[in-house]
Amino acid sequence: MSDPVAESPPQQRYSAAMANEIEQRWQAYWTEHGTWLTPNPSGPLRDGWEEVAGRPKVFLLDMFPYPSGSGLHVGHPLGFIATDVYGRFLRMTGHNVLHTIGYDAFGLPAEQYAIETGQHPRATTEANIANMRRQLGRLGLAHDPRRAVATTDPSFVRWTQWIFLQIFHSWYDPEQGVARPIQELVEQLEAGTRPTPDGRAWSELDDIERRRVVDQQRLAYRSQAMVNWCPGLGTVLANEEVTADGRSERGNFPVFRRPLTQWMLRITAFADRLLADLDTLDWPEPVKLMQRNWIGRSEGANVRFPVELGPAAPDVDDGAAIEVFTTRPDTLFGATFMVLAPEHDLVDALIPDAWPEGTDERWTGGHASPREAVDTYRAAASRKSELDRQIEDREKTGVFTGAFATNPVNDQPIPVFIADYVLMGYGTGAIMAVPGQDQRDWDFAEQFGLPIIRTVQPPADFDGQAYIGEGPAISSGLLDGLGIVDAKRTIIDRLEQQGAGSGTVTYKLRDWLFSRQRYWGEPFPILYDEDGMPVAVPEDMLPVDLPDLDDYAPVARPDDEMSEPEPPLGRVHEWAEVVLDLGDGPRPYRRELNTMPQWAGSCWYYLRYLDPTNEKVFVDPDVERYWMLGDGKNPGGVDLYVGGVEHAVLHLLYSRFWHKVLFDLGHVSTPEPFQRLYNQGYIQAFAYTDDRGFYVPAEEVEEKPDGTYEWQGQAVQREYGKMGKSLKNSVSPDEMCESFGGDTLRLYEMSMGPLDASRPWSTKAVAGVHRLLQRAWRAIVDEETGEVHVLEGSPEGETRLALHRAIAAVRDDYEALRFNTAVARITELVNQITKDGQCHRETAEALTKLLAPLAPHVAEELWARLGHEPSVGRQPFPVADESVLASDTVTLIVQVNGKVRERLDVSTSATAEDIEAAARASEKVATYLKDTEVRRVVTNPPTLVNFVVTAS
Repeated sequence: MSDPVAESPPQQRYSAAMANEIEQRWQAYWTEHGTWLTPNPSGPLRDGWEEVAGRPKVFLLDMFPYPSGSGLHVGHPLGFIATDVYGRFLRMTGHNVLHTIGYDAFGLPAEQYAIETGQHPRATTEANIANMRRQLGRLGLAHDPRRAVATTDPSFVRWTQWIFLQIFHSWYDPEQGVARPIQELVEQLEAGTRPTPDGRAWSELDDIERRRVVDQQRLAYRSQAMVNWCPGLGTVLANEEVTADGRSERGNFPVFRRPLTQWMLRITAFADRLLADLDTLDWPEPVKLMQRNWIGRSEGANVRFPVELGPAAPDVDDGAAIEVFTTRPDTLFGATFMVLAPEHDLVDALIPDAWPEGTDERWTGGHASPREAVDTYRAAASRKSELDRQIEDREKTGVFTGAFATNPVNDQPIPVFIADYVLMGYGTGAIMAVPGQDQRDWDFAEQFGLPIIRTVQPPADFDGQAYIGEGPAISSGLLDGLGIVDAKRTIIDRLEQQGAGSGTVTYKLRDWLFSRQRYWGEPFPILYDEDGMPVAVPEDMLPVDLPDLDDYAPVARPDDEMSEPEPPLGRVHEWAEVVLDLGDGPRPYRRELNTMPQWAGSCWYYLRYLDPTNEKVFVDPDVERYWMLGDGKNPGGVDLYVGGVEHAVLHLLYSRFWHKVLFDLGHVSTPEPFQRLYNQGYIQAFAYTDDRGFYVPAEEVEEKPDGTYEWQGQAVQREYGKMGKSLKNSVSPDEMCESFGGDTLRLYEMSMGPLDASRPWSTKAVAGVHRLLQRAWRAIVDEETGEVHVLEGSPEGETRLALHRAIAAVRDDYEALRFNTAVARITELVNQITKDGQCHRETAEALTKLLAPLAPHVAEELWARLGHEPSVGRQPFPVADESVLASDTVTLIVQVNGKVRERLDVSTSATAEDIEAAARASEKVATYLKDTEVRRVVTNPPTLVNFVVTAS
């Protein structure tokens, strides 16, 4: 890309070459002088504490980045730049700011990249981290480099494993509602104050039985669970790693649902606390709603439907029943069939040898026997992902098991089906189907010719199918005429009296499946003794390091869905089989061969930022309290967490769970990790597809005079989407820094629109922002000589008013994270200086400070040339003179979707209503609002109004 300035610029013009020279020089200065190092109140990082001890603290956090092999594109640093701007502003307003960055370096993507490149994942990961550090370094981010961590660092792995052991050594005490040390449970069992599961006295159990009782109460436990098994990758995948059509996101291999014994974390025990504490957090409401929906708390009843077991059941149990959770027990009289998940434990026990006489052919799937029908259907269901199975509008499929259950409220026999839209991971894996009140059940009933009975009276004008609204109970015996609330209470009482059910609360949230059959992850600090029982690795033996392994790819058998996982760690026999003395003499042990998921390190990395070099504890208590404790107005935690909304559920939920366990055990001082959350938008860009629908490199596409687009001589179609490698529309920050300088890239990304909105990338527009920095430079520095040419003293008239308006507005904008309007205010000030034709020292120094958070390198250079000692980033932020601002009018900035469309003079006392009315009265603004729907009006009286609109 060519230099954006003129062909023969003056020697001292702010050009791309000058920008790069200035930026490299000041970055070297900051590193040499430790300008952005942040001291702790105690411990190894205490140097300099006396200088900041009286300042208010702010802990700024960026979501943990993954060091990709393809490097960064310009969309990646958006949030990092924003937090850097805010942190620099806070330092200038007297705060002690902790801000750093680390690397989430374990996981499947890193392992797959290493396999594809034929290198060891540690080598590729370290190279990717180095490249990412270099790319971010060009942006001049004011991070404390001493605090940077990578999840792959042995010292970090040690404390990740230590936290896992805290979870392993804990149980959830339902009476106290908190996690407690497992030893307390053992003491209660020994004393008889807590019963054993089967009611036997503790003294009657042998050692193995006792250990099993305790192990099943731990917060980290082993259990057989339905998992996403991918034979083609040789590993279990998280739901997020499986596409909607049941294939692996990486490699596009088929994924099957099957039971495997895995490590689980008992996050469900914390469901109510995870829900309740959302109310204490300053988070976007949509994110809170997503977490509430994921946890999915529901009040209802557990209902038992008696069944007769088939001949395959070894012992006929007259008390056998299918247990169902329902939020609508008032509709039980309308339950005309049941549906089990294909994986339900009772399915095999229910199946008779032959179809019952008169079985509808639609129910059999065309199979000769129930066993054949069930086995065939199960095999097909195992090839579908949970996401695919939950799609609402897809065709309902299923087969009859050949068995019937008894509806406990009317003793009517109802057929039992299996269908893949019912999942074992939700509720009990069984539903009572009430087609009159559930559209999925209605669709299923119509397809299979099953009865439909309404139990809630719809309004007279209702002409739909399933009715889910309010109304009196009908066709429901003792419930007829009751409203839903009273009907629920009445039927639950009846069920409890009859022993057929009970009122209960259930959750969509499932315990966290924590095992991965991969090499590139944290090893579990778990051994298995001669009895196959898990034993914790002593803390003084941590970390359990990954062994060096040349062949680290999992055993892949793409065509064998019944293949068993063979974790790569099992190949290192001298590592997997060990003899250790754990206090009772040397004994043989087998190590856990699975590794932890990538989530592990990202659950707690923010705490290690606080005290990264401490080898005695994972964080010093005094240090943790200083940075994490609230101020009395909030419960504490990270002061501001910035990142994409794609992490709104699992990362945040998992981190909150780990943090609560650590809080309960006394290791941290706050019940929540992240007090304030801010989701930045995305940088989007045009992408192009050829006639096959394949993406082509966007930078190679040529726009024709007639508005069409060509790539290598063939027509291509243009679309708009998130910037990324898959769409081949990435723009490298290296290219932008080389062509314009890092300050220009920073300033452009902050000027593109509101931080929480997605915004389109335009390389052409970057040049315009570069020209703004050139004008600011030119106002202070002579382009021919390089000498400062400011006038001593203060400006007068319009320039003085413009200066103090800018100071007041930019301060407000920085505080509110409105960086795009801060750039607009600075632009107005530079325009006024240019119009005035001269720049006074007061203006020059204030302008330099206003620019410092956004464009720190050029600000440092101007500050030094104005005769001051560095760093301008440690200088007090300018304060507006209120007497100057006491004029009759101010300039109102009018924006439409974050873009400045008009400037109007309004009274300094104008209200929100006043400025909105003035903006709407402008003919220019009216043209932008024409043919749109105004969704929201954002005001900051009297200086800003922004209309958020969509095309009508």
